[in-house]
Amino acid sequence: MRSPEGGGGLLVVGDVVTDVVARYGSALAHGTDTAALIRTLPGGAGANVACWAVRSGCADARLLARAGAESAGWHREELERAGVRPLLAVDDAFPTATVIALVDAAAERTFLTDGGAVLRLAVEDFAPTMLDGVGRLHLSGYLLFAAVSRAAALLALRTAVERGVPVSVDPASAWFLRELGPRRFLEFAAGAELLLPNADEARVLTGLTRPESAAAELSRWFPRVVVTLGAGGAVVAAGGEVTGRVPAPRVAAPVDSTGAGDAFTGGFLAALLAGADDLAAAAEGCRAGALAVATVGGRPPVR
Repeated sequence: MRSPEGGGGLLVVGDVVTDVVARYGSALAHGTDTAALIRTLPGGAGANVACWAVRSGCADARLLARAGAESAGWHREELERAGVRPLLAVDDAFPTATVIALVDAAAERTFLTDGGAVLRLAVEDFAPTMLDGVGRLHLSGYLLFAAVSRAAALLALRTAVERGVPVSVDPASAWFLRELGPRRFLEFAAGAELLLPNADEARVLTGLTRPESAAAELSRWFPRVVVTLGAGGAVVAAGGEVTGRVPAPRVAAPVDSTGAGDAFTGGFLAALLAGADDLAAAAEGCRAGALAVATVGGRPPVR
């Protein structure tokens, strides 16, 4: 188990997204209407992570992302209200990314994704000074799925490694991983010292069915790996071996699993920065994830 670290802020290089969350109780009626509760909310994996990190005690969380001109002001205000320092590049040609989250009666979500400005984050949008005072860099894996945003993400990763700032990566999407190819993703993420996949992503990356086996295998590529299991908690691995498993709190009335993995990541990274070891940080991540499942949308309620 890794010894506690502690200190510094969190820089997330990722995405802001306009989420349209549609919660429905019955099966979708093809070709006609299905009653639903629909809300438009700020989201995005990277933005959600930063917001949950603040909710979990991180006093200095920053987000570098790209948003369309039509809603950049709204997203900036929402991030500031959540206590996150927004470093938003504004895109005049492409709109902010939009995700339609279809959430069924069991709180499970299915996404329809329009990447918009997210995948246009450019190397010019990143400056090494953004890492000043930062104890951790976290990359949203969505950026690695397109050439332009990948170049920006890899620049941030290399700069952080050169400065001795530890880097974590969230693989982001099992579907996009299959499209890109697992080997390419692992090569792009090389240099990160922490990988944070969910069980499906870990399975795609390794071809192994059991999360424990996948976590152990991935920890031969990265010094530390934490595989999230939803209601099953999380598996922690290092050096090719599973080092622990953490249960998740029971959620009495789940309403929306959107952003639960982002909440785990934000809670986990905030705990690491506060000096927790891996298992204690995973327990904090599980607590944040449980709170997220009881909340509509991917962000914590603003106090």
